[in-house]
Amino acid sequence: MKKKTSLFGRFLNVTEKVGNALPHPATLFALFAASILLLSGVAAYFGWDAVHPTTGETIAPVNLLSKEGLHRVMLEMVHNFTSFAPLGIVLVAMLGIGIAESSGLIGAGIRLLVISAPKRWMTFVIVLAGILSNTASDIGYVLLIPLSGTIFLSMGRNPLLGMAAAFAGVSGGFSANLILGTIDPLLAGLSEEAAHILDPAYEVNATANYYFMVVSTFVIAAAGTLVTEKIIAPRLGEYTGGELPEEIKKLDKGEKRGLRWAGIVSLVLAALILWGTVPENGFLRGADGSILRSPIIKGVIALLFIFSAAAGMAYGFASGRFKNDGDVVAGMATAIKTLSVYIVLVFFAAQFVAYFKWSHLGEILAINGAIFLKSIDIGTIPLLLMFIILAGTINMAMGSASAKWAIMAPVFIPLFMELGYSPELSQVVYRIGDSVTNLISPMMSFFALIIAFFQRYDKSASIGTIISTMLPYTFVFFIVWSILLLIWVYFGWPLGPGATLYYPGELAN
Repeated sequence: MKKKTSLFGRFLNVTEKVGNALPHPATLFALFAASILLLSGVAAYFGWDAVHPTTGETIAPVNLLSKEGLHRVMLEMVHNFTSFAPLGIVLVAMLGIGIAESSGLIGAGIRLLVISAPKRWMTFVIVLAGILSNTASDIGYVLLIPLSGTIFLSMGRNPLLGMAAAFAGVSGGFSANLILGTIDPLLAGLSEEAAHILDPAYEVNATANYYFMVVSTFVIAAAGTLVTEKIIAPRLGEYTGGELPEEIKKLDKGEKRGLRWAGIVSLVLAALILWGTVPENGFLRGADGSILRSPIIKGVIALLFIFSAAAGMAYGFASGRFKNDGDVVAGMATAIKTLSVYIVLVFFAAQFVAYFKWSHLGEILAINGAIFLKSIDIGTIPLLLMFIILAGTINMAMGSASAKWAIMAPVFIPLFMELGYSPELSQVVYRIGDSVTNLISPMMSFFALIIAFFQRYDKSASIGTIISTMLPYTFVFFIVWSILLLIWVYFGWPLGPGATLYYPGELAN
């Protein structure tokens, strides 16, 4: 008897069918770009605008169909493509990963992991690793997600399931972590500036949300694991594609020797990094002496290339896989060939993102949405939940977390301070909303790359495949994170060191 599909399952199936019925993703991004050109003209004609809450400046739409706009479209087309940040990141990372993969290092490492790690913990480990990878900028997108697909395939499971679990951690768990990342001081600085509207002496530290985010790390990892195993795994079913799994066999002497030398090289590089960062005057610290602003954090992709290339060459030559430098170059070339579809997608995605930014439509949407939510005055708890929904909705159209917060913070931080709640609370509510819809937002910088990864195992995969696969994570993360927030507020726990829920100034009395 055929198993009956649940209502939610039917909804996901319809979502996938509708999404995949759309044109090729590259064509779709081209259509999006063209629609922004048209919409900018409509917005300019009808005079849609917004007043920036901090500067008081009126933000008007820019008509990209005007003479000046069309000139800019033509003159900056190449620049839009070549300056699209994820393109360079992915290309540089894949050059190093290509060496590691062609040398056999990644395959040997995967086999060692699969042989030694308990399979029942693998999903949780991958989701947790995705969350933790956010400390190292974009490494989770370019390395962990495709690696997770390979790991699951090696275990005899659907590789799309492994990539979904990793993507859930990397993107859906964006704000959670056990240690501070680059986003923490960035958001804290914007929050502090917004708090100065009411209290010029107020300070917001980079650790403002640390306690909440540490707990969130394990809550989201557990939730992501449950969604993967209970919802996504049954829906995806067994893998029937043509990709063959890595053969799970014990390492031979050459492979063990290669891993040993790869480990030695990695340890030497790690020692150099510690030498440059641990001392207060270390040569790898930032200009201000901090680690958060150091090239170790900002240049993590360069580190990924160096570590991957060095360890890959050490493994390749020690194991006998590499015979000369030509083998190394061939490995790099093969890795770039796999990105051909991604490069085409990026060309059109880059134009779309640039046009959206030039037109000011994203800013107008964010400002007017925030002001509306403020105006309805529905009470604190409903306001918290609606603020999460608003941040998540705006994230579907405006990708940058800092850019959105620069607009929303001056509206919501003073509002929450007037209600007696701290800027730190406003910030953590925003971070939840900004994270949960990353998984289904085409504006997310690496969305095109995720499509390319999925297409390795499913040639028909498209935007609908990604959204329908990741939508359950968005729903569950929103519910779980909102409940955690409400529990936190109910018990009045501090969000971070010295960061209470409540604003102690006169406005709270």
